[in-house]
Order: sequence, then C-alpha cells, then structure tokens
Amino acid sequence: MSSSAAETALLAQMSRLAPPGVRLGCRLIRQGDEALLLPEEAAVLPARRPAARRASGTARALARDLLAADGMGCMGIGRSPAGAPLWPDGFAGSLAHDAEMAVAAIARTADIPSLGIDVEPAEPLPDEIAPLVVMPADVLAGVDPRLATRLLFSAKEAVYKAAYPLDGKVLGYEDISVDLARGEALVANGRRMRLSACLLPRIVVLAVATTAQPILGVSRRRPA
Repeated sequence: MSSSAAETALLAQMSRLAPPGVRLGCRLIRQGDEALLLPEEAAVLPARRPAARRASGTARALARDLLAADGMGCMGIGRSPAGAPLWPDGFAGSLAHDAEMAVAAIARTADIPSLGIDVEPAEPLPDEIAPLVVMPADVLAGVDPRLATRLLFSAKEAVYKAAYPLDGKVLGYEDISVDLARGEALVANGRRMRLSACLLPRIVVLAVATTAQPILGVSRRRPA
C-alpha cells in the first residue's frame, strides 16, 4: 500500500471516531520528517535518537495543520516540563505515534475539556506486557480477542493523556478501568471518559473527558 493510500485508509476509519468539535488527522512518518520541527519545537525536545525526533516532527506538523484548519496561525507546539505537548490558549490536543504512523487530535476547550489519542499496530499485545495492563475491573467483551489487550493498552494510554492536563496526576494501568464494550473509562478519582476506537488498518483510540471536574466518590470497580 502506498503512503497516501495508507493515510487515506486510516483517516477514513478515524473520521468515525470524532465527536462534534474534534479534529483528527494521521500522517505516515517519512525519512527527514525531523526537519518539520519548528526551531522553537526542536529547542525544547530532548536530544533523542533520530527516529524519535522524526516522529515528533511528523506529529507536530500534523497538529499544526489541524490547528490551521481551525483558524490558528502557524505556531510551535511546545513541551511542558512533564513532557506533555503545550497547546494554544483555548485548545486541547493530543499527539501519538507508533513506529510508522503519527496521529493527532485537537478541540476547543469550550467544547471539549480535554482529550487523548493513541495509535498502535493492529497486532496482539506481547504476552509479557498484557498482565501489567489488564485489571480485574476491565471489560474486554465485544472485541476481537486477538486484539483486545492491545486495544485496552491503547485505551489506557489515551485516557492518561486526557486526564493528565486536567488533574496533573501520574496514573498507572491499575488507576484506569476500561469497558471496551460500552466505550467508557473511569479514572481512580472518578473522572469519566468516553472512548471511541478503530481496529484496522491500525488501532486508534480517542478518549474524551466528559467534564472538567472529576466526580468524587465514584466506585472504581468498573465504568457505570
């Protein structure tokens, strides 16, 4: 499959994920994409192996295109001391990439308090990682069993990215309960997330915070 065909195929599936007010995009990581980093972006990224800087260049260029489509001029996407992307005032966003593809999501905070996105290859999660991710409260029903644990992993990554800008809390896999069948997640502090996902040609999960404030005192047993 050509690069453009791969992007078109994934974007067609991703287009079904976005609720009103959310813009999504994808872009294959290409040789030389580290040159897409703006000077201010390159300056705040740690010195990393070329492949990591290349993926960062792809993801940030993609996000800048999404922001431009929403009326924002060209501006760099910085990096917080914790490593999270910094978005323009009034916007929430999220970046992700695997070895081949970068994805991005943006929304205005007037519509969406926070969001997170993750992308993974459509392959089973390695056996040694799955026990670290799957918790008793997680519900994996209704998903291809071959990909269920990889989808769960991706969902928890997306939820973490959506929760951290709101709460500033480092979360473990045990702090996030996911119901794949219902498309819901619950964080330990009671914050709820809506989940939407595609499995092919790649796994992509979008997590959207339903409120700006967590719902305290909610049971962590499983999403309601």
